[in-house]
Order: sequence, then structure tokens, then C-alpha cells
Amino acid sequence: MSKYQDIYNQIRGDIERGEYKAGSTLPGEFFLMEQYNVSRDTVRKALGLLAANGYIQKSRGVGSIVLDINRIEFPVSGLVSFKELAPVLGDHVETRVIAFEKMHPDERIKKELELNDEDWVWLIQRVRKVDGEAVILDTDFLNAQIAPGLTEEQAKDSLFAYLEGDLGLKIAYAEKEITCQAATNMDRRWLDLKDNNMVVSVVSHTYLEDTRVFQYTSSRHRPDKFRFKDFARRIQKA
Repeated sequence: MSKYQDIYNQIRGDIERGEYKAGSTLPGEFFLMEQYNVSRDTVRKALGLLAANGYIQKSRGVGSIVLDINRIEFPVSGLVSFKELAPVLGDHVETRVIAFEKMHPDERIKKELELNDEDWVWLIQRVRKVDGEAVILDTDFLNAQIAPGLTEEQAKDSLFAYLEGDLGLKIAYAEKEITCQAATNMDRRWLDLKDNNMVVSVVSHTYLEDTRVFQYTSSRHRPDKFRFKDFARRIQKA
């Protein structure tokens, strides 16, 4: 193992054990050079590896800021319900339904769900709480022709469980768009944003096995509580 990797492992261990708290700064480069008896280049390589793996954020004039490594991992490429994620989110997870209404969609939602004028949708808004804090605001539009008998209790429990378990439908895939956006009045009303003035927005279209889009979702996340994780494999050129 190279020296910079050894330093990386030692500092990473210190962060994971809580010896460096989130928001604090690591000792400066010259201090680390003396502590580990290495060159500045070796220290910078170790710090670069810590930054690349999400342990620190290097800031000019401030130093190496320790990041919160206890953020909840939210899969980007996976297709799972909030209920299915609950076991890894915390000991106290709660869903509150703040809107549940059957309605005719406007032009935008008709386009998103490929609907006609006479079709109906369910409008469902849910606040997700983790350990007592409201950290996700979900707004769903669901094709009511596909799920005509949906109840508010089923929406509170799990839409996926209702569609797959009760209706026997097969959910296949989703298209997602992830952006950072300024918090809206709606976000500020329902989420415990604390000092955050931005949210992470995940907009998704979810499809059944027969390629019908059945759900259009706007999911607003408090940014300091989540890290969005994906897996990518490079395809080798022939």
C-alpha cells in the first residue's frame, strides 16, 4: 500500500469514528506533513482521495471540511418504494398524506402521463419523516384508469405494494431527472429545511411492463440528509 493510501485510511477511520465531526476542518497540509513525515504531494494525494470518496470538501481559504458521512443513501438507478427503503432510513420513519384527490389532469399532466381529456388522475402528496424530521415531499400523479380503487390508506402505506400486490401489475422501469433547485414556499411549509435554501428535486416517470407510464412524481429532498448513489460500468469500445 502506498503512503498516501495509508494516510487516507487513517484519516478516513478518524472521520468514521467521529474524531473529526461533520463541519469541522482537518489539520492543515503542513501539520499533516509533519504528523505523517511525508511530502506535501503525498498529503495532497491523500486529501484528494478523501474528497473523491465523499469524506471532505476542499475549500480555498478554509481548508478540508469534513462532510456528513451519515447521509441516507438513496439509489438513483434502482426502482424501490419509500416503504422498501424504510429499514435503512432510520428507526422512526413516517408518511403523512397531505393531499389525496381524484381529478381531471391539466394539460401538463396529460402530456406527462399520455392521457386524454376525459381521463382521471389521483393527486397524492405525502410528507416523509425520518427520525421526526420532514425531509421528503412527494407529489404524485397516478393514472386513475390503472388504479381505480386506490384509497388514502393504501397511498399512505405504499403505492407499489398496492399496484403489485393488490392489482397484480408489474412495474418495470423509471426515467429520472435530478436537479438542485431553490426551495419553494411549499417546500418551506412542509419540510424541516433548517438552514437549507435549496432542495434536491427528483422528477420521475414510472412505467409498467407493457411500457404504459402510470405515475409522474416530483420528489423534493432536504439536501443535507441524502446522498444519491448510482453504479456505472464503462462499455469497452470494440
